[in-house]
Amino acid sequence: MPRKKVEFDTADLELSRQRAPWIQRIAASPDGMVATAHFKATEAAQAILAQGGNAMDAAVTAAFALGVCEPAASGLGGQTMALYYNADGGKTIAFDGSSRAPHRVSPGELEKKERLRGYRAATVPSTPAVLAYLLQHYGTMDLKQILKPAIALAEKGYKVTELQHALTQREIEHLKAGTAGKFFLKNGRSYKVGAIFKQPVLAQTLARIAGYGVEDFYHGEIARLIHDDMEKNDGLIRNDDLAQIPWPIERKPLSCRFQGNRVHTFGEPGAGRSLVEMLNVAGKFSAEKINPDTPAGALLLSEIIRQANLDRSDRPYDPNFYPQIRSKRMLKEEYAEKVAQQIRSRLQEHGDTTHLSAMDRHGNVVSLTQSIERVYGSFSATPELGFLYNNYMSAFEFKDITHPNYLRPAAVPWASVAPTIVFRGRKPWLAIGSPGSERITSAILQVLMRLRYQSPYDAVASPRLHCSIKGRVSIEASRMRDDIPVLLKKHGFSVDLRNSYSFYLGCIQLVVHEKNELIGVADPRRDGSAGGPLK
Repeated sequence: MPRKKVEFDTADLELSRQRAPWIQRIAASPDGMVATAHFKATEAAQAILAQGGNAMDAAVTAAFALGVCEPAASGLGGQTMALYYNADGGKTIAFDGSSRAPHRVSPGELEKKERLRGYRAATVPSTPAVLAYLLQHYGTMDLKQILKPAIALAEKGYKVTELQHALTQREIEHLKAGTAGKFFLKNGRSYKVGAIFKQPVLAQTLARIAGYGVEDFYHGEIARLIHDDMEKNDGLIRNDDLAQIPWPIERKPLSCRFQGNRVHTFGEPGAGRSLVEMLNVAGKFSAEKINPDTPAGALLLSEIIRQANLDRSDRPYDPNFYPQIRSKRMLKEEYAEKVAQQIRSRLQEHGDTTHLSAMDRHGNVVSLTQSIERVYGSFSATPELGFLYNNYMSAFEFKDITHPNYLRPAAVPWASVAPTIVFRGRKPWLAIGSPGSERITSAILQVLMRLRYQSPYDAVASPRLHCSIKGRVSIEASRMRDDIPVLLKKHGFSVDLRNSYSFYLGCIQLVVHEKNELIGVADPRRDGSAGGPLK
């Protein structure tokens, strides 16, 4: 069946294994564990754990490294959100690292093309500030030590994977048109698979941050270069925007129970409310009825995902001004029961972003998601700095002036991230998260459901689906029963057939604590790996 290609799909797992049999998708260690979306970032974090670093040291190392070796998904020009469990204090903290709209933006006014590509698409980057804050307050190592692996990756380079090549090829015309083309193309062409990709300009920028501190990005020479380049290219960010460093805000995570465990996840401006509603509603059905491998279970799951995302769209709120919402309706068990009843009734009537997870032997846990929004962000990069600016201007509301994410000076964009930590009793059991825009929460939901009866790797690798607000169900059809699409269509859903191990349907990175072992799993849908401290 023909389908409209919305985003790049990777080929199936067997081909992936043939291309990169050396990538370790699953690992176990009693001394610490990290799972990231690129094997080079995992290696960097493993080395930090081996040197005695804690989970936060490893997570920040991996986050900086991902900005080098997964440049289409994240980097210095983006934003970072995280969930952290501090074993010493027994406290879970959500770090809201939202980027911010520049002060020179006109409320609600920006052409669609400008919101997607070019300098005017960028919000004030928060990733450098967030990672430095996390390290300073919850890590044990200094910034120079943490940045060494990322600097080395940028200087010496790494081999281009088939995924990076394919994403670059898909966006090549936009890269050619933007200022980022000189960094990510070679003579106007995509780097070939296996070619060594070096980023000497980015290495210099990272080295400057290591030497002068992250403040240089916002107050110093790096800030000056950003200001001058933005001014030259009609961008909106200026030195006064950068001067107000977007340090993260520490927030209380959202919480619910699922399958006897306590789930902590990321609230607004992330998508944790959707995940909590999905889990609450899913909990109203038996495991047999909601089995995603059966036609009836896939149908039920599609209904749950669509309703939760619809509710979040209908009920936006600003975490800085929560009283505008009379009650936390989406989070209530009574509302979950009402939604479950409505779904039962209906069925009877009608028949780019990246994520990493880390744990250490002391019990500290990090679940961190960061992004430059869409693949290759704004396609813009300052010539002297070498990193991509985000295109988070595309994530604002442009029509409803009462919406908390309406585009106005210093506003924060709508986000879909949901870094999550699951507890068994009082001890953290699982760190999980995913990239994938609106598919993030549905990917996490399905893995959490499957962990009840599947191994961690099988739960991550199993076929996945997602239902949009408009009722389009994207499914990895070749790995699912043939009667599932038939039943979905019968109930009024449109079906979007995706490749097996689809890039589009998220990329789970998880670490789970089982008995005395920390087990890491990297989703086979991308270039990730898992690993413990290197001895």
